[in-house]
Amino acid sequence: MRDFLPISQEDMRKRGWDSVDFIIITGDAYVDHPSFCTAIVSRVLEAEGWKVGIIPQPDWKNPESVKVLGRPNIAFLINAGNMDSMVANFSSKTKRRSRDQFTPGGVAGKRPDRAVIVYTSLAKAAYKGIPVVIGGIEASLRRLAHYDYWSDTLRRSILLDSKADLLIYGMGEKPLWDISRALKEGISIKDLKNIRGTVVKSSQLPEGEFITLPTYEEMQADKLNFARSFAIQYRNTDPFSGKMMVEKTGTQYVIQNPPAHILAMEEMDKVYALPYMGAVHPIYEAQGGVPAIKEVEFSLISARGCFGSCNFCALTFHQGRIIQARSHQSIIDEAIRLTQKPNFKGYINDVGGPTANFRQPACKKQLTSGACQDRRCLFPGPCPNLEVSHADYLDLLRKLRALPGVKKVFIKSGIRFDYLVADKDPTFFQELCQHHISGQLKIAPEHICPRVLDLMGKPRPEVYQKFETMFNEENKRIGKKQYLIPYLISSHPGSDLKAAIELAEYLHQEGFIPDQVQDFYPTPGTVSTCMYYTGVNPLTMEKVSVPRSEEEKSLQRALLHFHKPENREKVRKALLMAGRKDLIGPGPRALIR
Repeated sequence: MRDFLPISQEDMRKRGWDSVDFIIITGDAYVDHPSFCTAIVSRVLEAEGWKVGIIPQPDWKNPESVKVLGRPNIAFLINAGNMDSMVANFSSKTKRRSRDQFTPGGVAGKRPDRAVIVYTSLAKAAYKGIPVVIGGIEASLRRLAHYDYWSDTLRRSILLDSKADLLIYGMGEKPLWDISRALKEGISIKDLKNIRGTVVKSSQLPEGEFITLPTYEEMQADKLNFARSFAIQYRNTDPFSGKMMVEKTGTQYVIQNPPAHILAMEEMDKVYALPYMGAVHPIYEAQGGVPAIKEVEFSLISARGCFGSCNFCALTFHQGRIIQARSHQSIIDEAIRLTQKPNFKGYINDVGGPTANFRQPACKKQLTSGACQDRRCLFPGPCPNLEVSHADYLDLLRKLRALPGVKKVFIKSGIRFDYLVADKDPTFFQELCQHHISGQLKIAPEHICPRVLDLMGKPRPEVYQKFETMFNEENKRIGKKQYLIPYLISSHPGSDLKAAIELAEYLHQEGFIPDQVQDFYPTPGTVSTCMYYTGVNPLTMEKVSVPRSEEEKSLQRALLHFHKPENREKVRKALLMAGRKDLIGPGPRALIR
């Protein structure tokens, strides 16, 4: 039966159920679309024969709100939603956000801070003895001791703080299949200690080989111990080479089992062929729907994983560096279903993933030996073993463009421009400009100062400049007016006023007024966040200067919007502090008059 899964006792009765096996509690509204973690988890378990119910955005101030489906037969599964609840609730300036895209009507405040901890506490209080499994982005990136920007402290594993029984990290299908198989054999969740892609706690050390990380207390006493621990974790995110790791906190051991194996193409297809409704639950219609569906309802997920390895991105820790792709037929079948929806207007908004133009592993070695521990595929330049080709992606896009009812196929999830520049065959780039841009292409150079780019793990400025030239020349050739929308980050570790001024000068020289500028946001699970907290690059242990004060961040941000009258005094102050009076006055190079 293709329908939304139960969110009420009435829904359960319609299915003839008097109980459910698993109850998923989530910080998002219920959207049954494979871009939402709750949809995938629920459908994977349903396909395994389990009865699954969902409690979306329970009222955390009311303990009765987690009892609406009764007592689960097996366990509660808890996630904060598609975003870390602290990121969802707070801006990079730690100000409360006024909107939440994953809530009906975009209303803020429907999910608690540290949602995984709060929901787990409610579930354990509601039904004593029922196991709780936590997962999703919030749990995944907080699985071991982590820096918490919002409290400016080092927090211990969320498995300990939440008192959950098991933590699933990364993309959870493989662990869920393994857990399901074990449950069918009569093994209790509380006895599952060796499932790949999970974290468990114990009063005893595990058997077999493992890496001993610095203890939580050692990391609290010396930030450099946290940097050392993070570097070890970073080098053990690959399913082929990743080892079991143990972190002691007090008298307990937090044990991270090796990462789950990647999904084969057939397994990816299986996950995305499940009977998703592809829509927001109708209960939210009167509240204006759920804004987050807008960008994904008519988009197609082509692949997951990213070998770009930007230092400020948590994908290495969550999805991994090995690309896992769906087959063309799987994607085309979904596209055909989209064209049959009554509100489809002929436009597929996106065909991509974390990086749209990554459709294959970086090299053949990754499929047998995994990603290199101490070498990156694209930084500081393309690895000699990198296989650069857009042929498969281009073939897919051509097939989608040819489908009846499809007018346009856009790419909005981001193009890795250095990978594109490295492709000697210009065909994809030509067709990208001709067919797949809706006037603007979002791109992420992030900065222009080489020493900042090095700390970001991004390519040198000349690579972006080459791409920009290619883009402009190609659009001129085909007679189109299309524009690049660069995404920039201010106040990243290593970026001082001098670097910010260098970026401002570049923007002035190019005559570009940036629209997308984001203060660096130190979220768990990234190399850059570790730099922010410790003052060193964990991969080299070299010292890094870190903009910390709100004043310094404010000045850097103002420099990137030097054209705004309200920023004039801040820009003047920054230029004087940096000894750059030459950029004040009537000259053509001046940022302000």
